[in-house]
Amino acid sequence: MENSTKNKKEEKSNWAIGGTTMIGIGVGLIYLQTSVLIFVASIIIGVGAGLIIAPVISLFEKDQS
Repeated sequence: MENSTKNKKEEKSNWAIGGTTMIGIGVGLIYLQTSVLIFVASIIIGVGAGLIIAPVISLFEKDQS
């Protein structure tokens, strides 16, 4: 059981989705006065980028182990 919790803590690919979503929100807030649709689009792009980046990070972490 200790190994499963240790592996979960060491895996950083889970942070990719949340991090890119926060970047998307930040970019969207800049353009919020221009258009609300740009704000929503930037959030969706941030989530999508995180979903693409997360498996790539996971693959690199497995190769280093």
